[in-house]
Amino acid sequence: MKEAVEVTMESLAREAVAGDRAAFSRIVRRLMNQVAALTYRITGDKDTALDLAQDTFVSAWENIRTWRGDAGFANWVFRIATNKALNHLRSVSRHSTLDQLHACEQETSGPDPERLLQRKELSEQVREFMATLPPQQCAIFELRFYKGMPFDEIAVAMERAVGTVKTGYREAVKKLRLYAEQKGWRQ
Repeated sequence: MKEAVEVTMESLAREAVAGDRAAFSRIVRRLMNQVAALTYRITGDKDTALDLAQDTFVSAWENIRTWRGDAGFANWVFRIATNKALNHLRSVSRHSTLDQLHACEQETSGPDPERLLQRKELSEQVREFMATLPPQQCAIFELRFYKGMPFDEIAVAMERAVGTVKTGYREAVKKLRLYAEQKGWRQ
């Protein structure tokens, strides 16, 4: 009985591949906020991020029959979003910034003004750090650190060798450590 109530992303994807628009609409509702957050972190612009998120789902629907099922459907959508965001950055040829720690700004417990201010300051500092990274490295860091994607899936999404992705991530982490020490984040 529980299976009927809790529909998995992959089962919705299989229904969508078969042409079920309602199933695809459910997928969009489940993933829209995550995709918009991902594209925002890569582009640094809210309106652009929302446009790219919509474009991501249009492309996903148009190409849904190409989903092979070897990777999770959500990760496939994240790869489309990442590619769209990176292509956008190339087309406007400007450096991206990421809005990190957005979730930290929304506490479920009672608001503590001092704590909220500290988190906001930290968020600004992380945003400044992310602006120092090249767009490709920024996207790799975002997908691995914040989305938890495996290196091999990031490599497929970014059309890079796994070793290149691992190196990009390792370099971003090194830069973050140095930046954290310079800002006094680490004692």
